[in-house]
Amino acid sequence: MSTLETQPASKKPKTARGERTRNKLLEAAEGAFGENGFHTTSIGDITRRASVALGTFYVYFDSKDEIFRALVAHMGEMTRSWIADRVKTANDRLDAEYLGLLAYIEFARAHPNLYRIIEESQFVAPDAYRLHYDSFAARYERNLSDAAGRGEISEGDQSTRAWALIGMSVFLGLRYGIWDQERSAEEVARTAADLIARGLNH
Repeated sequence: MSTLETQPASKKPKTARGERTRNKLLEAAEGAFGENGFHTTSIGDITRRASVALGTFYVYFDSKDEIFRALVAHMGEMTRSWIADRVKTANDRLDAEYLGLLAYIEFARAHPNLYRIIEESQFVAPDAYRLHYDSFAARYERNLSDAAGRGEISEGDQSTRAWALIGMSVFLGLRYGIWDQERSAEEVARTAADLIARGLNH
């Protein structure tokens, strides 16, 4: 379970100001964990980055482990929201695949700490790591099933398709979002979208 789901109600912000402070701590944690890793980062590192008192941290989180888990869930939500906002203008499912790939690469470039944090979570918080991808896959499978129902793509094993497409996004984001940003995101996304639409036979 993610921390966002298991966090006690008493820890959840009750005001807009509290929500802003919590988000400031998560943003600081993204920088600290992304640059230094989980084990090297301290709670003090996070609060100094966030410019808040140490005691303020404990208003929202009980431990470093808890904020790390919350960060994994938070970054998953950020990624899904970023992509959803950019695919809502898609003409059909194949167009959505192109726009989604483009959005994912752009998100990786804007949030380079994403990969280190998510990959480290498989060792630090494996349940949060699994939930991160399970959440993506569940939504992806629903979208593919809906598209098949509209006749935009063929019927088939949408679960396997969802995981295959997620794998493509993850590694394209790593290769062209983190390791090498010289090629345009549009070119990379268009090439991959063509593979999705046509396969390897054409």
